Amino acid sequence: MHDGRDAAETLTAGLGRRRFLQAAAGVGAGAALTVGAAVPAAATSGGPAAGRGGPASFGGVLQPGKGRIRGDHYLRSDVDDVLWGYVPSVHATAVTRVRSGRTITIDSVSHEGILEDQGRDPVAWFGERGIRRREVLDDAVAIAGGYDRTARDFDTDGPHVITGPVHVEGAEPGDVLKIETLDVVPRVPYGVISSRHGKGALALTAVGAPAGITLDEVMPPVATDGRATGVPTEYGNVSVLARIRGDRATIGEGGSRVSFPLRYFFGTMGVAFSENTRLTAPEANSIPPTLGGGNIDISRLGAGSTFYLPVRAPGALFYVGDPHMAMGDGEVALTAMEGSLRGTFRLTVCKPGSGDAPSVAYSYPFAETADAWIPIGLSDPDGAVGGNGSDLDVAMRRAVVNALDFLEHDQGLDRAIAYAYLSAAADFAVSQVVDRTVGVHGLVRKADFRG
Repeated sequence: MHDGRDAAETLTAGLGRRRFLQAAAGVGAGAALTVGAAVPAAATSGGPAAGRGGPASFGGVLQPGKGRIRGDHYLRSDVDDVLWGYVPSVHATAVTRVRSGRTITIDSVSHEGILEDQGRDPVAWFGERGIRRREVLDDAVAIAGGYDRTARDFDTDGPHVITGPVHVEGAEPGDVLKIETLDVVPRVPYGVISSRHGKGALALTAVGAPAGITLDEVMPPVATDGRATGVPTEYGNVSVLARIRGDRATIGEGGSRVSFPLRYFFGTMGVAFSENTRLTAPEANSIPPTLGGGNIDISRLGAGSTFYLPVRAPGALFYVGDPHMAMGDGEVALTAMEGSLRGTFRLTVCKPGSGDAPSVAYSYPFAETADAWIPIGLSDPDGAVGGNGSDLDVAMRRAVVNALDFLEHDQGLDRAIAYAYLSAAADFAVSQVVDRTVGVHGLVRKADFRG
């Protein structure tokens, strides 16, 4: 290693995705990779403002292994180190190990441009939209051409490319994994926003739709959208290319052109949650978020944020994916501005009773930024398996209860006072309504508790 650390700490790669089916978590032998300078505790992308949503400048295409690697360890999204459409179970085998408190830089790959309905040929698909070959990531090309998805159901399985899992030494069930996002930078100067196959916010109202709401306003009606052909490229999806212009993105042409601010973050950050050993089981699908995090889709979780997750497996088995360049609360059309990112994370094990993590985090995901605590509520936190489904009322109530628990047990407020405070001063937002299990998150200002 660059700083003389034990050779055992160097990153190992190439274990193969089939080994996720093995019962014991661990790491196999592989080639050590060179890493860059360690990341200081306060490091963020683009300076202090990055923790409040400020984006880093685009510094050129970040092909695998190219550019600055800031973490103690580096993990690429090679074909053998990713899952496509699924997240690891508690029985998965890790692709690398890190010590608690150390940092790791991870290259993530967006699923947009490589999916079956886009032809699984990113060079051709992006080329038709004016993107040059040198701006298409080599790992995206390798995954599109080399990952076996023949047994998957394109309509129901997840689209996300998931990198990991990472074994964090010392993590045991009952602990909390503290995930500090230290740095997030774009790997390419573009992203994609897609609507597809009767999904998105309007599709969720298909049963008992209020009068005046048309469910096929953008997408073709489900009954006539081409899915009967069984050929995903005929399904009639709508994908919009977004280009990075400084600290903003631009979509559309002429009078239909619009720009919006960038906010880089990972839609999916998680630890192993599912007990099922079969990666094709619904519990391991990458779409619904769970108590292990996963596809949580909270746009505040960029550089400078901290995410706490309850540990269920030895080593926690941290994974990351679904990189987002911008997203509005709700994610209504189905996807955010999806685009490949490079992230650097500090992973720290928090033991019960240590005071190093919010009390709520030992049973439920919880987050914070420099300015706010973020209690989270999910409609069906066990993975949308025969529970509450997409009931936003359930998600809202759980977010409020988690906020009350935090304010009472961690901030010392009387519960009735905490309830009154939340009503008068806290904001609750819909995280997303498109991931089967829907989410709500609160924003509790830290400044209100400093006087």
